[in-house]
Amino acid sequence: MFGKKRDSGWSPYLAGALAGLLAIGSAYATTKVLGKTTFLGTSTTFVRAAAMIERKIVPARVEKNEYFKKEKVKVDWQFMLVCGIFLGALASAVTGRAFEWEGVPPLWQRRFGPSEMKRVFGGFLGGIVTMFGARLADGCPSGHGLSGLMQLSVSGLVAVGCFFAGGVLAAKCLNLKGSPYE
Repeated sequence: MFGKKRDSGWSPYLAGALAGLLAIGSAYATTKVLGKTTFLGTSTTFVRAAAMIERKIVPARVEKNEYFKKEKVKVDWQFMLVCGIFLGALASAVTGRAFEWEGVPPLWQRRFGPSEMKRVFGGFLGGIVTMFGARLADGCPSGHGLSGLMQLSVSGLVAVGCFFAGGVLAAKCLNLKGSPYE
Protein backbone atom coordinates (compact mmCIF):
# COMPACT_ATOMS: atom_id res chain seq x y z
CA MET A 1 0.00 0.00 0.00
CA PHE A 2 1.25 3.54 -0.83
CA GLY A 3 4.07 2.24 -3.03
CA LYS A 4 5.80 0.14 -0.37
CA LYS A 5 6.26 -3.59 -0.61
CA ARG A 6 4.13 -5.21 2.07
CA ASP A 7 5.80 -7.72 4.36
CA SER A 8 4.00 -10.46 6.25
CA GLY A 9 3.57 -8.34 9.41
CA TRP A 10 0.49 -6.57 10.67
CA SER A 11 -0.92 -3.66 8.73
CA PRO A 12 0.13 -0.45 10.50
CA TYR A 13 -3.34 0.98 9.82
CA LEU A 14 -5.08 -1.97 11.47
CA ALA A 15 -2.61 -1.94 14.39
CA GLY A 16 -3.09 1.83 14.84
CA ALA A 17 -6.87 1.54 14.75
CA LEU A 18 -6.79 -1.30 17.29
CA ALA A 19 -4.46 0.71 19.55
CA GLY A 20 -6.89 3.65 19.34
CA LEU A 21 -9.84 1.45 20.26
CA LEU A 22 -7.84 -0.02 23.11
CA ALA A 23 -7.00 3.48 24.37
CA ILE A 24 -10.68 4.47 24.32
CA GLY A 25 -11.62 1.26 26.15
CA SER A 26 -8.83 1.80 28.66
CA ALA A 27 -9.87 5.39 29.35
CA TYR A 28 -13.47 4.30 29.87
CA ALA A 29 -12.55 1.34 32.07
CA THR A 30 -10.13 3.26 34.28
CA THR A 31 -12.30 6.34 34.78
CA LYS A 32 -15.85 4.96 34.77
CA VAL A 33 -15.40 1.38 35.98
CA LEU A 34 -12.41 1.73 38.33
CA GLY A 35 -13.05 5.37 39.29
CA LYS A 36 -9.46 6.51 38.66
CA THR A 37 -8.52 10.03 37.63
CA THR A 38 -5.65 8.98 35.35
CA PHE A 39 -5.80 6.92 32.20
CA LEU A 40 -2.86 4.83 31.12
CA GLY A 41 0.61 4.59 32.63
CA THR A 42 3.08 1.93 33.57
CA SER A 43 6.22 3.43 35.13
CA THR A 44 4.99 2.87 38.71
CA THR A 45 4.56 -0.81 37.91
CA PHE A 46 8.28 -1.29 37.31
CA VAL A 47 9.11 0.39 40.63
CA ARG A 48 6.56 -1.84 42.37
CA ALA A 49 8.01 -4.94 40.67
CA ALA A 50 11.48 -3.98 41.93
CA ALA A 51 10.01 -3.56 45.43
CA MET A 52 8.39 -7.01 45.20
CA ILE A 53 11.80 -8.51 44.48
CA GLU A 54 13.48 -6.41 47.18
CA ARG A 55 10.79 -7.41 49.69
CA LYS A 56 11.89 -11.05 49.28
CA ILE A 57 15.48 -10.10 50.15
CA VAL A 58 15.21 -7.18 52.62
CA PRO A 59 11.55 -6.84 53.65
CA ALA A 60 12.17 -4.27 56.40
CA ARG A 61 13.70 -1.82 53.92
CA VAL A 62 10.60 -1.86 51.72
CA GLU A 63 8.28 -1.50 54.72
CA LYS A 64 10.18 1.60 55.95
CA ASN A 65 10.37 3.25 52.52
CA GLU A 66 8.18 6.38 52.45
CA TYR A 67 7.44 6.00 48.73
CA PHE A 68 6.05 2.50 49.22
CA LYS A 69 3.90 3.65 52.11
CA LYS A 70 2.20 5.97 49.60
CA GLU A 71 2.38 3.69 46.53
CA LYS A 72 1.45 0.25 47.83
CA VAL A 73 3.50 -2.70 46.57
CA LYS A 74 0.84 -4.83 44.91
CA VAL A 75 -0.28 -6.53 41.74
CA ASP A 76 -2.95 -4.24 40.31
CA TRP A 77 -4.47 -3.44 36.93
CA GLN A 78 -1.31 -1.56 35.85
CA PHE A 79 0.84 -4.57 36.68
CA MET A 80 -1.46 -6.81 34.66
CA LEU A 81 -1.38 -4.24 31.82
CA VAL A 82 2.42 -4.54 31.64
CA CYS A 83 2.12 -8.34 31.53
CA GLY A 84 -0.53 -7.97 28.81
CA ILE A 85 1.70 -5.64 26.77
CA PHE A 86 4.45 -8.26 26.82
CA LEU A 87 2.11 -11.12 25.94
CA GLY A 88 0.33 -9.05 23.28
CA ALA A 89 3.63 -8.06 21.66
CA LEU A 90 4.73 -11.69 21.68
CA ALA A 91 1.43 -12.83 20.14
CA SER A 92 1.67 -10.09 17.51
CA ALA A 93 5.23 -11.06 16.59
CA VAL A 94 4.35 -14.75 16.39
CA THR A 95 1.16 -14.28 14.36
CA GLY A 96 2.88 -11.75 12.08
CA ARG A 97 5.73 -14.22 11.57
CA ALA A 98 8.23 -11.61 12.80
CA PHE A 99 9.39 -13.36 15.98
CA GLU A 100 12.98 -14.51 16.17
CA TRP A 101 15.58 -14.88 18.91
CA GLU A 102 18.30 -12.33 18.45
CA GLY A 103 21.16 -11.76 20.88
CA VAL A 104 22.69 -8.83 19.04
CA PRO A 105 20.57 -7.02 16.43
CA PRO A 106 22.30 -6.36 13.08
CA LEU A 107 22.22 -2.56 13.47
CA TRP A 108 23.80 -2.78 16.92
CA GLN A 109 26.39 -5.25 15.62
CA ARG A 110 27.37 -2.93 12.74
CA ARG A 111 27.72 0.03 15.09
CA PHE A 112 29.15 -1.48 18.28
CA GLY A 113 30.36 -4.97 17.38
CA PRO A 114 29.16 -8.51 18.12
CA SER A 115 29.62 -8.52 21.92
CA GLU A 116 26.48 -9.76 23.69
CA MET A 117 27.74 -8.40 27.03
CA LYS A 118 28.13 -4.92 25.52
CA ARG A 119 24.54 -5.22 24.23
CA VAL A 120 23.23 -6.36 27.63
CA PHE A 121 25.08 -3.50 29.37
CA GLY A 122 23.78 -0.99 26.80
CA GLY A 123 20.22 -2.23 27.23
CA PHE A 124 20.48 -2.16 31.02
CA LEU A 125 21.96 1.35 31.01
CA GLY A 126 19.25 2.50 28.58
CA GLY A 127 16.59 1.05 30.87
CA ILE A 128 18.02 2.91 33.86
CA VAL A 129 18.09 6.21 31.96
CA THR A 130 14.56 5.64 30.65
CA MET A 131 13.19 4.77 34.09
CA PHE A 132 14.92 7.79 35.65
CA GLY A 133 13.39 10.02 32.98
CA ALA A 134 9.95 8.47 33.48
CA ARG A 135 10.09 9.05 37.23
CA LEU A 136 11.49 12.57 36.76
CA ALA A 137 8.71 13.42 34.28
CA ASP A 138 6.10 11.92 36.61
CA GLY A 139 5.03 9.44 33.99
CA CYS A 140 6.17 7.18 31.21
CA PRO A 141 5.90 7.46 27.43
CA SER A 142 2.68 5.45 27.36
CA GLY A 143 1.12 7.72 29.96
CA HIS A 144 2.26 11.00 28.44
CA GLY A 145 2.03 9.87 24.84
CA LEU A 146 -1.14 7.81 24.64
CA SER A 147 -3.16 9.31 27.47
CA GLY A 148 -1.81 12.82 26.98
CA LEU A 149 -2.50 12.86 23.25
CA MET A 150 -5.91 11.32 23.80
CA GLN A 151 -6.76 14.31 26.00
CA LEU A 152 -4.95 16.76 23.65
CA SER A 153 -2.90 17.97 26.62
CA VAL A 154 -0.02 20.33 25.94
CA SER A 155 2.34 18.26 28.10
CA GLY A 156 1.42 15.15 26.09
CA LEU A 157 2.11 16.93 22.81
CA VAL A 158 5.45 18.27 24.06
CA ALA A 159 6.41 14.86 25.49
CA VAL A 160 5.65 13.03 22.24
CA GLY A 161 7.62 15.65 20.30
CA CYS A 162 10.58 15.05 22.62
CA PHE A 163 10.22 11.26 22.25
CA PHE A 164 10.37 11.57 18.47
CA ALA A 165 13.32 13.98 18.63
CA GLY A 166 15.15 11.59 20.96
CA GLY A 167 14.38 8.67 18.65
CA VAL A 168 15.65 10.55 15.60
CA LEU A 169 18.82 11.54 17.49
CA ALA A 170 19.41 7.95 18.63
CA ALA A 171 18.88 6.66 15.07
CA LYS A 172 21.33 9.26 13.74
CA CYS A 173 23.91 8.26 16.37
CA LEU A 174 23.55 4.59 15.48
CA ASN A 175 23.96 5.36 11.78
CA LEU A 176 26.89 7.78 11.88
CA LYS A 177 28.87 8.01 8.64
CA GLY A 178 32.45 6.82 8.93
CA SER A 179 31.61 4.37 11.70
CA PRO A 180 34.09 1.48 11.93
CA TYR A 181 31.08 -0.85 11.99
CA GLU A 182 29.54 0.29 8.69
